[in-house]
Amino acid sequence: MPRIVFTPQLRRFVDAPEFETGALQLRAALEECFAAHPRLRGYVLDDQSHLRANVVIFIDGRRQRDPVGLSDILQAGSQVHVLQALSGG
Repeated sequence: MPRIVFTPQLRRFVDAPEFETGALQLRAALEECFAAHPRLRGYVLDDQSHLRANVVIFIDGRRQRDPVGLSDILQAGSQVHVLQALSGG
């Protein structure tokens, strides 16, 4: 099953446990995760359900290709890492 992992930077603000899903498309996997942990949605997606500008997702070590549709395909053993960019000076 694909596994979604959230970085510690994001977990500082909201409960974001690792999440296993049977979905094989990125958007469907994220939606399953958000159904179980609704507060995560606002940290990952904007009000149009697109990936926030300060968030990047890697699937099996490669950056996802579709930040708007989130249509990237997952494999049964995929590791999905959701990272929130850090900023400041």
